[in-house]
Amino acid sequence: MPNNTLRVVITAQTTICFRKGTNMNETNKYPGWHGTTIIGVRKNGEVVVAGDGQVSLGQTVIKGSAKKVRRLSPGGQDVVCGFAGSTADAFTLLERLESKLEATPGQLLRACVELAKDWRTDKYLRNLEAMIIVTDGKDLFIITGAGDVLEPEHDIAAIGSGGNFALAAARALMTSNKTAEEIAREAITIAADICVYTNGRMTVESIKND
Repeated sequence: MPNNTLRVVITAQTTICFRKGTNMNETNKYPGWHGTTIIGVRKNGEVVVAGDGQVSLGQTVIKGSAKKVRRLSPGGQDVVCGFAGSTADAFTLLERLESKLEATPGQLLRACVELAKDWRTDKYLRNLEAMIIVTDGKDLFIITGAGDVLEPEHDIAAIGSGGNFALAAARALMTSNKTAEEIAREAITIAADICVYTNGRMTVESIKND
């Protein structure tokens, strides 16, 4: 097969294209978390995580209904995760997070710190390109490949290319009478109007602190 042959790998969630003989990190001109918007909003004992459905390859939209927000139940305790970046990379990290939570049930912060440590130091994992928002209904964290576990201020977390737009919109809506879900949905809608890498086809998951 010639070195310039374009290979296409299709998964249930997205389509990944790469050119044989080239490094993915070299061909990807944008950080892995560009091309999506994920937001987490905590209000009145409830946390809602919402994400758009667009997957872009460069300037081309190749999928409009990807599911980037997931509910996991490690050890019988629910957590909700939203990811921006490579789908395959994010799934690898979510599997690691799930195993960490199974080992330390009910200790989300500890599991996130352990994942961030592995992500930063492991020779394989540190090449993964993604960012994650995770919540158990009480705590809300952003996990990055730089080894950071961030608890955002103002009860709002946002990542992705449209994350700043969604964050600003949600901040403005937090003092209204809207619920966490209404704020998250409106924030994604506003981000989709501004960011070309974000659409309005949302996946929304909510979780309460029982």
